[in-house]
Amino acid sequence: MFAAFLQYLFSGLTSGAIYALAGLGFAIIYNASHVINFAQGEFIMIGGMATATMVAAGVPLYLAIPLAMVASMLVGVAMEKFAVEPARNADVVTIIIITIGASIFMRGAAQIIWDKEFHSLPAFSGETPIAVMGATLMPQSLWVIGVAAVVIVGLWYFFNRTMFGKAMLGTSHNRLAAQLVGVAVKKVLLASFALSALLGAVGGIVVTPITFTNYEAGIMLGLKGFSAAVLGGLGNGTGAIVGGLIVGIAEAMASGYLSSAYKDAIAFIIILFVLFFMPSGLFGKRGTDRV
Repeated sequence: MFAAFLQYLFSGLTSGAIYALAGLGFAIIYNASHVINFAQGEFIMIGGMATATMVAAGVPLYLAIPLAMVASMLVGVAMEKFAVEPARNADVVTIIIITIGASIFMRGAAQIIWDKEFHSLPAFSGETPIAVMGATLMPQSLWVIGVAAVVIVGLWYFFNRTMFGKAMLGTSHNRLAAQLVGVAVKKVLLASFALSALLGAVGGIVVTPITFTNYEAGIMLGLKGFSAAVLGGLGNGTGAIVGGLIVGIAEAMASGYLSSAYKDAIAFIIILFVLFFMPSGLFGKRGTDRV
C-alpha cells in the first residue's frame, strides 16, 4: 500500500514540476504586463518539438536543447512585439482573446513546420528504473524535478540579486514608478515574454522523453499550468510553484486511487474550487484588480 502511494507521489511530483514551470510563466507575464497568456502551453510544445526534430535530424542533444530554447524565446518576443504590444491599451478580455488567437496560430504553424505525428526524445541518462521502498522512479523523472528546482533557484537569484531582475520586480509592483526612475518598461515586457517562453521550453524539453510531444501537446499542459497559477495566487511565483505541485500530486492520487478517467478533470475542478471559495488563491493578494 505504501509502495503504491509512493509511486503515485513520484508521478505527481514529476507532473507537478512541469505545471510549476508553466505556472511561473503565467506569473511572470501577469506581473509585468497584467496579461494572462493563454499561449504559454505552446512554448512548452515548441521546446519539445524543436528539440525532438533536431535530434531526429542528427543534431546532438547538447546542441539541440539550447537552440530550441532560443527558438522558443524568439517566438515569445515576437508574440509580445506584434500581438500584445499593439493592444496595450485594450481591455483585459480583448488581450486574453489575442493570446488565445496566438495559441491557435502557433499550433497551426507547428503543423506546417513539423507535422501531426508524435515525436520523442531519448531519456537523458538511460531508462533503468530506480527502486525506492518498493516503488520505481525513472531517471528522467529526476531530471524533470532537478531541472525545475535549478530553474526555480536561478529565478530567485535573478529577481533578487540582479539589477534587471529587480527592475522587472519594480515594474510588477508599480509600472509608473519604475518608468519615473528610469526603468525601460518596454524592454522589461519583452524580457518577461522571453523568460516565460524559456520556462515553457525547458519544461517541454525535459518532459518529452516521458510523455512524447506533438503540435497539440501544449494545450493541456498550459491549462494545468494556469490552474497551478490560479491556485497559488495569480502573479505569485511561490504560489505557482506550490500550486503546480498540488495539482500534480492531486492528479496522480485521483488517477491512482479513483480512476485515470479523472486525471485531466482534476485541474479544472481545482480552478472551479478556487474561483468559488478562494478567488485570490493560496498566496494571492486580496482585491486583485484584473484577473
